[in-house]
Amino acid sequence: MKNRTFGSTGKQVSEIGFGAWQLGNRQDWEAMDDADAIALVHEALDKGVNFFDTAPNYGGGRSEQLLGEALLGRRGQAVINTKFGHGPEGITDYSADKIRESVEQSLKRLQTDYLDSILLHNPPFDYLDGKYGHFDILEELKQEGKILTYGASVDSSREMLELINNTKIGAMEVMFNILYQETAEAFKLAQDRNIALIIKIPLDSGWLSGKYNAGSTFTGVRSRWSPEIIRKRAELVEQVKEITGSAENLSAAALRFILAYPEVTTVIPGVRNSAQLMENVSASDKAMPAEQVKQLQALWEQKIKQADLGW
Repeated sequence: MKNRTFGSTGKQVSEIGFGAWQLGNRQDWEAMDDADAIALVHEALDKGVNFFDTAPNYGGGRSEQLLGEALLGRRGQAVINTKFGHGPEGITDYSADKIRESVEQSLKRLQTDYLDSILLHNPPFDYLDGKYGHFDILEELKQEGKILTYGASVDSSREMLELINNTKIGAMEVMFNILYQETAEAFKLAQDRNIALIIKIPLDSGWLSGKYNAGSTFTGVRSRWSPEIIRKRAELVEQVKEITGSAENLSAAALRFILAYPEVTTVIPGVRNSAQLMENVSASDKAMPAEQVKQLQALWEQKIKQADLGW
């Protein structure tokens, strides 16, 4: 597993991280046994994965709790990123005066005395310039040693630039993948400011895993896709496969595309079992050829950038 520097913290993190949304999540996934969840975290650590992304609302707080249990005695081996804004009880509240309480609760669930990073969890755009005091409070917590760095989780280059130009954040979690490359416009500036870039939704909600096609049907949050959008997405995935030659291991190719950007710090695909973990980790074995990267960038510019894919 290759490592990259986590912003200004001085820490090294695995370029393939561990998205922990599924740990303890009994609403969006078939329930994972607690013992299996803990064993999966241990297996990830043993394979060199040391970056773990969670949030208070993942599994109603169970994701943080299970991660905390798994890391007992191994906390020094892990880098933990959690969030603020969506509570374990399902309430969304971005009030700045709730940050300290949220951090304390996360520390308790994670059974640790510090967080490596904490992010505002997809807050309204108006909150990103810091005028409501969120980043002042986070800076206080940093000075107290309760967090090492802070920032926000966002989805667009416009949001990224608002943060970069108006705050002193040290980390950002951003949506970026082969089918959604818009945020790359702000990557270089983030790197210039020594801001760690955590890449979320790297497999585009499963499309870049290779398991969906034009005949796929969806329930839950994925039911937002119309039959026409499903057809468009399936056609694009086939074009991605032609470029990468990775019909049987598309997810590894999708992760390698992201890691081809030196500005990226770590990528956080979800992990539900050992097979997925092995597939994710394998993406760090080799780099994507530069010509493939250019072809996938061209695909975005020519056929995806202006398309309606129902994000």
